[in-house]
Amino acid sequence: MLGEGKRIWLFPDGELPVPDENSGLIAHEALVILNTSECDANVKLSFYFENKEPIENVPVVVKAKRVKCVRMDRLEEIGGVKLPYRTQYALRVESDAKIVATFGRLDTASERMAFYTGAWYCY
Repeated sequence: MLGEGKRIWLFPDGELPVPDENSGLIAHEALVILNTSECDANVKLSFYFENKEPIENVPVVVKAKRVKCVRMDRLEEIGGVKLPYRTQYALRVESDAKIVATFGRLDTASERMAFYTGAWYCY
């Protein structure tokens, strides 16, 4: 089975929220990748910014027939990349196997909180 999905995914609306110590929930952004294929997916993450050079080809492996949640606030999950809080960035996800990806944010800055998935483009 070759897997379902696409090999390249683009998420243009990243902006890591500042954690709120007074909230019971931890503000964060996460990339969730589903690999339905028979082989592991070797994924490369590239981060693009408005006023600085991109950080490209950060490796992530998603095991065959598994889902992986990659938190943008956990350096060990994104190759040691330290994303600045409240700074606009875009994310490119490229895989050697077909995958399905989504990107979401939990922002606890307001009492009402906000959780949403960002707009994306794949091919």
